[in-house]
Amino acid sequence: MPTRRQCANAIRALAIDAIEKAESGHPGAPLGMADMAEAIWRHHFKHNPANPAWVDRDRFILSNGHASMLYYALLHLTGYDLPITEIESFRQWGSKTPGHPETGVTPGVDMTTGPLGQGMASAVGMALAERMLAVRFNNQEHNIVDHHTWVFCGDGCLMEGVSHEACSLAGIWKLGKLIVLYDSNGISIEGRIDGWYNEDVTARFTAYGWQVIGPVDGHDAAALDAAAVLARAETTRPSLIICRTRIGFGSPGEDSEKCHGSPLGENAALGTREALDWHEPPFAVPDDIYAAWDARQAGRQAEEKWQAAFAAYRKAQPDSAAEFSRRMAGDLPADWPSLAQNILREVQGRTEAAATRVTSKNILEYLVPRLPELLGGSADLSGSAGTCAASSRHFDPASGLGNYISYGVREFGMGAIMNGLALHGGFIPYAGTFLAFSDQAKNAVRLTALMRLRLVWVFTHDSIGVGEDGPTHQPVEQLAALRAMPNLLLWRPCDITETAVAWQCALESRRAPVCLSLSRQNLPSCTRSAAQLVDIARGGYVLRDCAGEPEIILLATGSEVPLAVETVSWLAGLGHRARVVSMPCTELFDAQDAEYQERVLPKACRARIAVEAAAPDFWRKYVGLDGAVLGMSAFGASAPAPRLWKHFGFTVEYLLDIALKLLKNYR
Repeated sequence: MPTRRQCANAIRALAIDAIEKAESGHPGAPLGMADMAEAIWRHHFKHNPANPAWVDRDRFILSNGHASMLYYALLHLTGYDLPITEIESFRQWGSKTPGHPETGVTPGVDMTTGPLGQGMASAVGMALAERMLAVRFNNQEHNIVDHHTWVFCGDGCLMEGVSHEACSLAGIWKLGKLIVLYDSNGISIEGRIDGWYNEDVTARFTAYGWQVIGPVDGHDAAALDAAAVLARAETTRPSLIICRTRIGFGSPGEDSEKCHGSPLGENAALGTREALDWHEPPFAVPDDIYAAWDARQAGRQAEEKWQAAFAAYRKAQPDSAAEFSRRMAGDLPADWPSLAQNILREVQGRTEAAATRVTSKNILEYLVPRLPELLGGSADLSGSAGTCAASSRHFDPASGLGNYISYGVREFGMGAIMNGLALHGGFIPYAGTFLAFSDQAKNAVRLTALMRLRLVWVFTHDSIGVGEDGPTHQPVEQLAALRAMPNLLLWRPCDITETAVAWQCALESRRAPVCLSLSRQNLPSCTRSAAQLVDIARGGYVLRDCAGEPEIILLATGSEVPLAVETVSWLAGLGHRARVVSMPCTELFDAQDAEYQERVLPKACRARIAVEAAAPDFWRKYVGLDGAVLGMSAFGASAPAPRLWKHFGFTVEYLLDIALKLLKNYR
């Protein structure tokens, strides 16, 4: 029977071999954290390698994702579908072992990590999901939701502000099944961290309301076991285990930044193998060590035990069991089509002016009591963003009940926690803040898109129409930045009906997160035919048309659509054939077939104007270099909104002048 150190050294050896062959990677952390990984994954971690999607498995987040070879070695050794050929293909094109962990690429990876701190913050969302589902579905006889969320993090993760935001909430929320192992080696890329990170971590996390264990020797198996037992025994506080480790353990670069982000090199790799008493050829692991690591039988038995318990639960409480299965599968309720139709039926024919943020709230008033998987929230802007419905109940840390979260002024933490909620399953998170503040959460939104998570951002106050609050609150470049992000759907609806369709598409979108860009000011409602109503979901459609082929097309979104409609009326009065194309979601329009796109934007009509109170360059893809864009090439200002619209040229007179000059050029 191999020793525990020999089992840990198998991780180290595979990490060395993969990084040397790839000629890139981060050997220091896998070498330093291998004993931590052996302690948790062989002795405390509940999982089934044959079924990485088992809903009651423990979750594992490698927040310091540059240590990816530690993760891949664990998955390979414990029996996941990650053969040695994938370890040999580390960081290569098409492999299942990319440079940083990516969910959906590597079996068993629960989250894409790399930007430091975010994995730790998203783990808070996972642990919150576990607690809320346990309160909803468990009872005295049946315990079907009962798992831990484990996190490995490093010094860099704790330096990042997002860890402060999320860990503060984890303590308030009493997430006792969240356990973080902090790899405290005192080294970052630039060397010893004393000069830029010397805070009292124990005091910090104690103040958050966490149980702090250690420091313990991160290379002592018995000490790590004892710490894990203490952490699992604590049910009302998250736990931080401080592990004192040596980066690059066993290598010539031990305790030095030199082994952080570069291969050890041939001679140093050989020397490390000698120091570890590891004498196997590259990528070879002895059979007895493989056998000691193999978690397939234990994992199968653990899941079979749970399946038997769930079968008993289904028999005793069939409705709750069906609801749990539905939510974990991500399916909307069976009556969803009728719910969606009810919303559209309600808004059809409405003629009153309304802010799209108000319409969004009205839609949530209908949806929240009917979709228990909706978990709302806001960054201290619930009233302004309209995300808290009458049936919303603020999360109660004492009972674990609720369907709404006050995140406080923590946009980044809110985004990262929503990612964790979506990754865990059982919830469709949504939350609101001002569009100008989307920058505070941008990197979390980026990971949302990268992982194709199902969640909804409600971004309000989306233009200079905010008025007196001024340029700090008036978004200009944010729409273009969000549209530049792959896998993301950005909706900027112009009225009640488009807002309703946007919410329907958002909830039905399983592979692309959705951002709603909503107005503070009232917008008039547009009349539409049944065909136009259907076409809204295609992202762009003809809202107002002319007889025959158009001479000029005005494209607009959101609050600028009424301006385009009024201007086209003037053009028609002057004898010009003009068309308004509403483009509430350009990503969906771009996904339509060429025939539909040509029908909406015929190539023969080169006189085109895009109108949006935001950075203009994005719209060149639709209007071309010869067309015109009425947008914002400067920041806004503090003044009443009507004064701002006039100053920046968003008037019928100015837009009409642009249109007439453009038409003159094409005669």
